[in-house]
Amino acid sequence: MTAPPVTDPTLWRDRLWEAVSEGDERTATHVVLGALDEDWDPESVLLDLIAPVQGRIGQEWAANRMTVAQEHAATAINDRAIAALTLRHPPEDTPERGRITVACVDGEWHALPARLVAEVLRLRGWRVDYLGAQVPTDHLIAHVHQTGPVTVALSSSIATRLPVAHAAITAVQATGTPVLVGGAAFGPRGRYARLLGADAWAADARTAADRLAGDRLGRPASPHQPIDDLPHLADQEYTMVARTRPQLVRTVIQGLEERFPAMGGYSPAQRSRTAEDVDHIVHFLATALYTDDAELFTGFLTWTADVLTARAVPSHSLTPALDVLSEELKDFPRATRILERAAAVLAPGPGSALDSRNHA
Repeated sequence: MTAPPVTDPTLWRDRLWEAVSEGDERTATHVVLGALDEDWDPESVLLDLIAPVQGRIGQEWAANRMTVAQEHAATAINDRAIAALTLRHPPEDTPERGRITVACVDGEWHALPARLVAEVLRLRGWRVDYLGAQVPTDHLIAHVHQTGPVTVALSSSIATRLPVAHAAITAVQATGTPVLVGGAAFGPRGRYARLLGADAWAADARTAADRLAGDRLGRPASPHQPIDDLPHLADQEYTMVARTRPQLVRTVIQGLEERFPAMGGYSPAQRSRTAEDVDHIVHFLATALYTDDAELFTGFLTWTADVLTARAVPSHSLTPALDVLSEELKDFPRATRILERAAAVLAPGPGSALDSRNHA
């Protein structure tokens, strides 16, 4: 196979994309190793070749041009291509800077961003313990006590994992270890990283490595509890919605069936997908209550509206679910405000968020 010239990274990305999207692991690995042969440095292969292609995988799934199975297969191929790269180009014998633990928070199964961070840190001379996806907090803390890392780097892509991430951050800091966080879950410019008391935030693997190279993060602040960071949790709205989430999902489904009798004819698969969608809505509402940030919920809904539109499902189908939730949570002031804001964002007509995007 003729490799594209190193001077045109777009050609390399297109070649890798073609391979992973077709499930061709052999060719994907050949492209990655070919980039090394053409004098790409390993960090650039990770962050300027593999990472952009991984981002495209998510975009293609959202646009309904890739199935969930294809998305998983493509991600697995990228992960194995990273393994091939590390075998071909192991970290050089540089003076060891220290030990760092890299892990995904419990419930977070998008592991590739954390894997990229771990490999870049290894290339830069750190001793890295990469714990992978869905690491329970108690196991993470046990590992910290056993190994004594200078920093723990936590990754999360799904915003609904923020309460778990917060618990992990505070637990790690209680050991005297600072925490660096990253991933889409922490919001634009790391807004939720600061809210949840992390010691540092990085937008990507290169930024994380640069930050850690520049200085040690130092010891975290004195031990604290989540309620200290988020005093609004005292109203118990988050706790009540989170604890009753299954019941709320059933209530919304029942309400939708009453409003749309056609749902009675749904196939088991259709009912399952509807229940999953409603569960996501309630879960994101609970997370918005945890952070006290309506934009977290409205951002999820506008993204969901785009995904539904790509699948030929009208985005206004989300509105009845919000109506039922509003009726059920009418005695919850913060939840009511968030739901009202979401309804306004989804409302058709000039000036709405969806309308402005459709005409952008």
